[in-house]
Amino acid sequence: MKSSSPSVSRHRPVSLGSLLPGTGQTLTALIRIPAMARRWGVGAGLTGALRVAATRAAQKV
Repeated sequence: MKSSSPSVSRHRPVSLGSLLPGTGQTLTALIRIPAMARRWGVGAGLTGALRVAATRAAQKV
């Protein structure tokens, strides 16, 4: 059974402006903060706290 009209999926285009801040925040939280913490000799607990603080600050923007 064929339908008389083909199904058309309509997707909204993704704006790069909305992806860039999320990408920057991810790079900061997952890569840059642990790298800086290791260089400074900071422990794992403080590194985790810095990652949480960076994530929360990014959510407020």
